Amino acid sequence: MKPALVVIVGPTAVGKTRTSVEIAKAFKGEVINSDSMQVYTGLDIGTAKIKESEKEGIPHHLFDIKDPMEDYSAAEFQEDAQQKIAEIHQKGSLPVMVGGTGLYIRAVTHDYTFTEASADPDYRKELETFVSEYGSEALHDKLKAIDQKRASEIHPNNVRRVIRALEIYHTQGYLDQEENDQERESPYNLITIGLTMDRDELYDRINRRVDLMIEEGLLDEVKTLYEAGVRGTQAVQAIGYKELYSYFEGMCTLEEAIIKLKRNSRRYAKRQLTWFRHQMDVEWFDVTGGAINEKIPSILAFVAGKLRLESN
Repeated sequence: MKPALVVIVGPTAVGKTRTSVEIAKAFKGEVINSDSMQVYTGLDIGTAKIKESEKEGIPHHLFDIKDPMEDYSAAEFQEDAQQKIAEIHQKGSLPVMVGGTGLYIRAVTHDYTFTEASADPDYRKELETFVSEYGSEALHDKLKAIDQKRASEIHPNNVRRVIRALEIYHTQGYLDQEENDQERESPYNLITIGLTMDRDELYDRINRRVDLMIEEGLLDEVKTLYEAGVRGTQAVQAIGYKELYSYFEGMCTLEEAIIKLKRNSRRYAKRQLTWFRHQMDVEWFDVTGGAINEKIPSILAFVAGKLRLESN
């Protein structure tokens, strides 16, 4: 029997954090972060990292595990997350993985094999950051510019294979070697919950959340990183940080940086929804109109039903 794993996905600002805590409370769960930027210490306000007061006593894992000067790849996350999942099961608890980084989630849920042939981990991390910022189509265009035939063989949404092909070309200068990273059957009984809402409402929530971040001290948070000399790292390529870095470097006004931050956050949310709808088998719950409180009982019932099926 496969061990159960609850996964909560959806766009930024939709309510994933709250949902993860409610599920963990109901089913003796522990939460595992799968947001590629919430692994970094000091990136709190801009990543909407869960506050201590919001955890309600639930153990949380893989938050604040890396310094902003360090990089962190999907392969490293896979290893860390799978270890945490095993530890949580050994305690008789239910792992609840929550976050918006699709590649990280799929690496765990579908047990990717990351081969080291023609490998360049730093370049791979660079591409992972690029796809988070610009989306899978822009990444696929990079491959198309190198090898149209290979690009035609790989769907733009299969980001892992596109990254692998680009990595091979980067290291050896040609693509006669078929990328052999493999996606295997999931080792888990997946219970995948997606949260969505009306687009206009979601975009309004994102805009208001950015305003709240500014009020809560995002400018000071980013300035601390900037003055500490954190430059050119994976961490400060995150939305919410790179825009304010442009302000500190005198490339734009603060007002322009905030406008760009809101725009980039909205675009990111759109890409997240596209990714999860194409890449994962998700049970979607519409929380339009502030319906998260109303939908929690239905979400808990869905999880309970899946767990009962597993135990029979």
